[in-house]
Amino acid sequence: MKNLNIFDITPFTMTDYTDTLSAVLWFSECNMRCQYCYNVPVVLGKGKITFDWLMKFLNERQNRLEGIVFSGGECTLSQHFLELLGEVKKRNFKVKVDTNGTNFNVLKTAISQNLIDFISLDFKATKEKFHAVTGSNLYENFAKTLRFLIDLDFEFEVRTTIHADILNEDDISKMAKFLEQNGYKNSYFLQNFLPTSQNFGSLNEPKNSFDTTKIKTNLDIKLRNF
Repeated sequence: MKNLNIFDITPFTMTDYTDTLSAVLWFSECNMRCQYCYNVPVVLGKGKITFDWLMKFLNERQNRLEGIVFSGGECTLSQHFLELLGEVKKRNFKVKVDTNGTNFNVLKTAISQNLIDFISLDFKATKEKFHAVTGSNLYENFAKTLRFLIDLDFEFEVRTTIHADILNEDDISKMAKFLEQNGYKNSYFLQNFLPTSQNFGSLNEPKNSFDTTKIKTNLDIKLRNF
């Protein structure tokens, strides 16, 4: 039995893929430990979903769902990522991938094979704060993927999670400027931190406030959960 590294499945969602009735595949493991990440059980967990079970699930959802979201964790780390994308596309689902953008070669291959329709790319922090926020030194990997998607004119969005004790308005202005300088013209989505029972940084509600009107950018800023 193949271990697909899928921790769990959300069988139905109307919010994870805009205007698309979808299911979400939650992949275990990640190459980051973002302070604000509340998917601790997913990241640290093990795959529970077998290949046969997933194929049965997909077959039963044909003509009932429109899309499948690959999320996590970092879904591109699964050794079966490309294979599963192919199985999903064979059943005529649209595919959205949530990614930190650090696994460039896998994403490039998937896109070249027309296996992905839309990407949500997480921009974690400024270059200076990237290691402190993510516990990784993968900023340049992210930047390479960002530039590739822009040059390709691929359909994607950039999003950043805001915890006001970690990222302030100046940080977001700097990140937005970086996006603009690299030719990004789509909306920039800011997601407000949601306090939960656990996260990697043991964070609670931020002590600092965050004023979105102080962000300096020409990009269209979209707010989620603010």
